[in-house]
Amino acid sequence: MPLLLTMLMTAVVSLIATIRAAGLHGIFHLWLGSWLFSWLIAFPTILIILPLLNKFLRLIIAEEESDPVK
Repeated sequence: MPLLLTMLMTAVVSLIATIRAAGLHGIFHLWLGSWLFSWLIAFPTILIILPLLNKFLRLIIAEEESDPVK
């Protein structure tokens, strides 16, 4: 899941940023380099952040379930 998610997300974001910065001329080579670099950063980042975020969200959910104010 993180592999596909980061591939798709970085592809879309880098395509938009590349078109905005350079226009449509020679877009494929510029975009491919931009996407690859973005993905090389995003994939390891999500592998590190996802477990931490999951743990944090479980804590929030556990606190909400035990909150007597509801």
